[in-house]
Amino acid sequence: MAPYSKTSLTITHITTATAILNVDGINFLTDPFFGPIEGTEYDTSSVWQQNPEALKQLGLDAVPPPPHLVNHQGPALQLHDLPPIDAVLLSHEDHLDNLDPEGRKLLDGRRVFTTVDGAKNLHPRPGVVALRPWETVTATIGGKVFRITGTPCKHFPVGEVTGFVLETNSFGTHESGKPNAIYFSGDTVYIDELKEIGKKWHIMAAVMNLGKATVEFPAGSIQITMDGKQAVQLARDIGADVMIPIHFESWAHFSEGREDLMKVFEVEEFVDNVCWTTPGVPKVVY
Repeated sequence: MAPYSKTSLTITHITTATAILNVDGINFLTDPFFGPIEGTEYDTSSVWQQNPEALKQLGLDAVPPPPHLVNHQGPALQLHDLPPIDAVLLSHEDHLDNLDPEGRKLLDGRRVFTTVDGAKNLHPRPGVVALRPWETVTATIGGKVFRITGTPCKHFPVGEVTGFVLETNSFGTHESGKPNAIYFSGDTVYIDELKEIGKKWHIMAAVMNLGKATVEFPAGSIQITMDGKQAVQLARDIGADVMIPIHFESWAHFSEGREDLMKVFEVEEFVDNVCWTTPGVPKVVY
């Protein structure tokens, strides 16, 4: 891992895609899920009712049996355990495993960066900022100026999802001349367009949502998040110094867990570039 003496990054993984990214003492929270009960089954019928276009895109004439999201493991921290949160990076607002009712409690009166559709659904919260792919906004958070860029994602057949590139002056500039940055993938499979990240920034750390999440439909299964091999390819494509895997445990629709990922990283000779976390325990990256 390359040293960055002028800045610090500590990650505390909580569950699924929920993590605290502490950057120079400023806390960003990703995709807040704080459902307290293990073994809870979440009925997603409402998603289909609100998105009839999804059925057409899947070639379905009638509403299929709705996917039921089953949670096997609660979060390592609850809301009352959290430190003060300065901002939320919300990859998408419409999926329960990325934002549940408990997590929504954190959004009021707080800066939230998310998709255009997500911002509309969260209206009228004044702190919510919409990001289109490759759009950059500047925000002063915790007294520090950050530049936050939305990155493209391919996830569910319909709906918007965004990843994030995070910059601030203390990150400095890489010897290549590109600004140093942190990348949070959001929920996505590998897409070629993400190679552009490595052309614009030097990625010090890439926090990636993995798990090879798969949803079954009458017409067949659809992979909606990266598997380990895709993650390695993306990390190499963008030249990330270190990859931090999250989003590979806790849910029945995840098909590639930590042991599976470790085997993939060994085969791909990528082990030395991976920073593992323990849920609830802060991990110093830099």
